[in-house]
Amino acid sequence: MNGYQLYDNTILIELLAGGDEAAFTELYNRYGKQLFAIAYSRLKETQTAEDIVHDVFASLWANREKVKVEALENYLATAVKYMVLSRIKKREHERAYKRSFGYHPVSGQPAETALHFKRILEIVDTEIEKLPAKCKLIFKYSRQNGMPVKEIASELHISPKTVENQINKALKQLKLAARSFLHLF
Repeated sequence: MNGYQLYDNTILIELLAGGDEAAFTELYNRYGKQLFAIAYSRLKETQTAEDIVHDVFASLWANREKVKVEALENYLATAVKYMVLSRIKKREHERAYKRSFGYHPVSGQPAETALHFKRILEIVDTEIEKLPAKCKLIFKYSRQNGMPVKEIASELHISPKTVENQINKALKQLKLAARSFLHLF
């Protein structure tokens, strides 16, 4: 028994303000499990709840000279609740952001689906390579480099209409080839 267990919170806060690490450790031992329970009850994630409790105590230590608290237990519980709410809000923002861009993690898909997509991309690449040389070049400029029709025409010294015809020809051939692997969907 180190004696700090007998001190009340007021004395521990005074010792903490002076940089007493043992007082800090006593506060952590005294309230750490309760704060974890608060965080875990809202988040249902052990690691995140632990992180929040550690962040609250790290903040308490960093601000030890400024903290003037009358009801330490309430102060710490409120700090945890605010951090939990902040974490929940952050998650919601992330989810909304991902939904707005149609984010679908590959890891969430079955391995078989990922392999199908990979195979489809290989088939498309193979079909692009089968295109006539000029058609393939125009298609790659258009689709892979994102060049506009007029710029491709200027680069290759051909008319914009020819560029459009070659792109349409490439797309028709790719659509025909796509029929062979549509069953994968």
